Formats: sequence, structure tokens, C-alpha cells
Amino acid sequence: MRSTEIEVRTGRDRGFFDLTPACRQFLAEAAGGDDGLLSVFVPHATAGVVILELGAGSDDDALATLDRLLPRDDRWVHRHGSPGHGADHVLPLVAAPSVTVPVIGGEPVLGTWQSIALLDPNQDNAVRTVRLSFLAG
Repeated sequence: MRSTEIEVRTGRDRGFFDLTPACRQFLAEAAGGDDGLLSVFVPHATAGVVILELGAGSDDDALATLDRLLPRDDRWVHRHGSPGHGADHVLPLVAAPSVTVPVIGGEPVLGTWQSIALLDPNQDNAVRTVRLSFLAG
């Protein structure tokens, strides 16, 4: 197995951050054209990893849906940080901290419009760590 960590600078922005280019770059080195599995993991309690169409409004729709499911107000018992931060700690119920993607010939197997993305609804953290691991088949 090969593994690396990358840093994603999200700044004060909430939303989806495309990891697909970093995953492809990692696989170019780690997979060497082999088949296997790519694991993408974010070791944070308030972030997730998703496979989603980015752009064309899909990410905006997804973030608006997330805000309807997990409102950013003062209803949460967990109450430090920015308003509604308690919702960020419930995020793993909706978006897991990891995804596994098949790799064929060193390339992630994704649909035409699919991207691997970090979901960071928490404006309090400017930098996120993401662990990429390749397990050869």
C-alpha cells in the first residue's frame, strides 16, 4: 500500500473542494498503471469526502440541501465556533469521512460528471488534511 497526505486550503469558504486532480496525480505515482483501490480519507470531525458533480450549480444545490438538513442556527447542543457549528459535527451522518474508488490501469473509475470532493461546511478551519492511499489489486 502507498499513502500520502495532502493539505487543502479552504480558507473561510464553505463548500466542495475538488480533490480529483490531486487523486489523479497521486495515482500516477503510486499505482504505476496497476489496478486497485483508492481510499480518500479526511481525519476531521467536521468534514467529509463525497463523489459529486461539481460546477453547473450542483455543488451549490448540494450545499443548500445540506443547510436545510443541518440548519446553521443555535439549536445544536455543541456550540463553540461559528454560528451553527454544531451542525458540522453531525455531518458524518450525511457525508462520510472517506470514500473508496476503484482504480483500473492507474486511473480512478469515475463517471463522466463525477468528481472526488472534500466537503467542508465549517468556515472555522482554513486548512484540511486529506489522506490518499492506494492498495494494489
